[in-house]
Amino acid sequence: MSRAMAALGGASRQSLIAARKSLDELLKGLSAADASALSAHLFAVVTTLDSSTPLRRALTDNSRDANSKAELAKELFGKSTSDLAIKLLINLTALRWSSPSNLGDVIEQLAVEAEASVANQNNELDRLEEEIFQFSRIVASDLELRQILNSAKYSGEGKRVLVAKLLASKVSPSTSRLLAALVSGMRGRSIEKTIAFYASAAAARKMRVIAHVKSAVELSQAQKDKLASSLSGKIGQPVRLNVELDPKVLGGLSIRFADELIDATIVNRLADAGRALAV
Repeated sequence: MSRAMAALGGASRQSLIAARKSLDELLKGLSAADASALSAHLFAVVTTLDSSTPLRRALTDNSRDANSKAELAKELFGKSTSDLAIKLLINLTALRWSSPSNLGDVIEQLAVEAEASVANQNNELDRLEEEIFQFSRIVASDLELRQILNSAKYSGEGKRVLVAKLLASKVSPSTSRLLAALVSGMRGRSIEKTIAFYASAAAARKMRVIAHVKSAVELSQAQKDKLASSLSGKIGQPVRLNVELDPKVLGGLSIRFADELIDATIVNRLADAGRALAV
């Protein structure tokens, strides 16, 4: 379970699952530049939501119909937010939330995942995770830096400039953008907890682009490439394979991908046939 999901109530946990599926649909075939822009707009939405308790309540009020909340979202964000971000926000306002604040929490998760998908397209998702970890080590080892980033005396812009100077061009563009959002939008958390949240969100996105494959026989590189290409086409994002040899498969493949299980093994087909005969 991701850090974001663990912090949510029951209804909000289910809404996070639905929200991530909505994000997947929006990311299908989206260019890296457009995905990064979506991430930036989602971070801006979080900032606006955090500034107004009545707004959060209005957009998560279960007694209001979905159309009313959709119109409110369009009215408030239509001139400042991209169509994709508004579409996602409207989908989210139609869901049920355990707490009004959870809407911002989930949108922040999606914003991080959208930028992580950019890193994935650029074959830099592992690098992104490593650079976030290295940043956590820098913060942990530098008391003065930690105090500055945790202090309310310094503006978000000042913290962004400080981190940019500290890291210069040592990190990938996606890492640079996420760390800028991280230090300027801690949302009442400590720098340590905010880094942990971002690391967890990036890891959650990575799990959605890894296909866990079980096969009774070793797959050739050509077969792996074909399977990865097919799955990449399915979601519009590069997919990597984690292939496990399993003699119990007895032919065919079992593929667990994101929230889906594609079981084309002989064992499963025999089980299906057995259930059909028993009816």
